[in-house]
Amino acid sequence: MSFGQGGPSWGPNGTQTPDWAALADESAARNRRKKWLLIGGGVLATAVVGAIVATAVVSTSNHNSPGTGKNASELPAPTDLPSSTAEPEPSFSSVAPPPPPDPKDYISDVKKDRAPITVDAFFPGKKLTMGDRGYVKGATQQTENCAATTKGTLGSVLVNNGCDQVVRATYSRDGIAVTVGLAVFETEAQAKKAAEQAGGSIVPLSGTGVPAFCPPGSVCRRTSNSYGRYAYFAITGYTSGKNVTTADKNAYAIGDDLTNFTFRQIRHRGEVQASAAATAPAG
Repeated sequence: MSFGQGGPSWGPNGTQTPDWAALADESAARNRRKKWLLIGGGVLATAVVGAIVATAVVSTSNHNSPGTGKNASELPAPTDLPSSTAEPEPSFSSVAPPPPPDPKDYISDVKKDRAPITVDAFFPGKKLTMGDRGYVKGATQQTENCAATTKGTLGSVLVNNGCDQVVRATYSRDGIAVTVGLAVFETEAQAKKAAEQAGGSIVPLSGTGVPAFCPPGSVCRRTSNSYGRYAYFAITGYTSGKNVTTADKNAYAIGDDLTNFTFRQIRHRGEVQASAAATAPAG
């Protein structure tokens, strides 16, 4: 005896045999249901994760926005920021400051050169040091009789150019003596002309430990220069009466030291007065 399709069947020994075809169909159906359940769960999980990420992005954006979030009230909106302050802006003058005074201006004209004229103003102290060479100061003199301090034609040159006074000082070293005569004029032009026209020489000034030197008939070195309203003349010779020659480097070096020192003293006079004028309060 047999049943319809899908039912059990009976074996030759009278035992019931399972319907294998029906069992196979049921197994396949179960497997399909599991597969769809897995696919559906994955789609749902993906959707949930996407929603979480989107929420996190929106939340982060809200926190970083200057106009929203927890600290939004602590920051001013861009339009509320101050556009100006009460502090004044720096200003710069378009007018350049005046240049510092030229020291030479103060020793070129009697109207500006108002410092006292004395022996110590130009030849201070008892000794003079130039480099490693020291000199002892001898006799000094200051007089308004310009011609009396000269010999030869220098006296008339000084007088004709308007000499006001002459300051003299003598220095010595190693048997060589130098007398410097500083002639004072009212203007730079007068002093320059006197130095250019100089003939003869300044008279050597002895005394105060320096014996007479450069007597008549001896050969001594004579120089003349000017700076500002001052002309200065020097005579260099041996206290022993020995003649000075062009090959006598020692005599030339000593004479140069004293004329350089005189120039520096005149220039320093201008620097002191220019500095005082620059720092004086405006009147």
